Amino acid sequence: MLGTDLRALLANSGWEVVAADIVEFDITDRTQSIEFVARHAPSILINCAAYTAVDQAETEREIAFGVNRDGAENLAIAASQVGAFFVHISTDYVFDGTKTGPYVEDDPPNPLGVYGASKFAGEEAVRGALAEHCIVRTAWLYGIHGTSFPRTILATAQRGKPLRVVNDQRGCPTYTVHLARALMAIAEQPRHGTYHAVNAGMCTWYDLACSVLQEAGIATEIAPCATSEFPRPAPRPANSVLDTSKLQATFGIQLPSWRRGVAEFVALWQEELRS
Repeated sequence: MLGTDLRALLANSGWEVVAADIVEFDITDRTQSIEFVARHAPSILINCAAYTAVDQAETEREIAFGVNRDGAENLAIAASQVGAFFVHISTDYVFDGTKTGPYVEDDPPNPLGVYGASKFAGEEAVRGALAEHCIVRTAWLYGIHGTSFPRTILATAQRGKPLRVVNDQRGCPTYTVHLARALMAIAEQPRHGTYHAVNAGMCTWYDLACSVLQEAGIATEIAPCATSEFPRPAPRPANSVLDTSKLQATFGIQLPSWRRGVAEFVALWQEELRS
């Protein structure tokens, strides 16, 4: 989702972009990673690749760590060898969700499941591999490319099925296009460190589902429920709200409201339906 939008944004903004996926090279292979990056010698390397199957990670620990920790480390090492500024995408899942207010960058990570643990291990690997890095944590990411929560809600509603959506987890839904713009701004004025980048405002998954349906003009039965009513293999943080003050102070970046992201996403989804 993110890589596709970022590639298009950078190319349309005049950047020379080399975009790679697993068909070009496997980030879990250090030799392949170093050779590919050395061949192109970028000034900036942005890692949008990740293992994101949160529940599946509980039984695929080795694969999750291979991508999210080892892959991140391999790319960081490759970046260090060509002198590239490295931007790595991380997640709210590095936190346990027990804090009352929004999480700031210096709050101690305490991941609840394998996915979060693998992403935090990736952060630490990046920090240990090179100084010229920027770790960007985001949350509740969705976009027009690939599978996402809003797409699932729309597809279920179109089939006329009633919806029950969790209403006791809070977070900041973040639209990939808006995050891509923030990443481009970071690339234009590289600064080291860890930053939080999410759309402004907060809501629950139920709030997000209602907003998506309202924007799409779809009337369907939807009811809130508790996390305990939908047990999943991986535990979820009850509070995934991230504070973005540091991002604003350092880069002058403030992402739009999450509702604006939903509106833009739904407009593209409706265009997709008409085409």
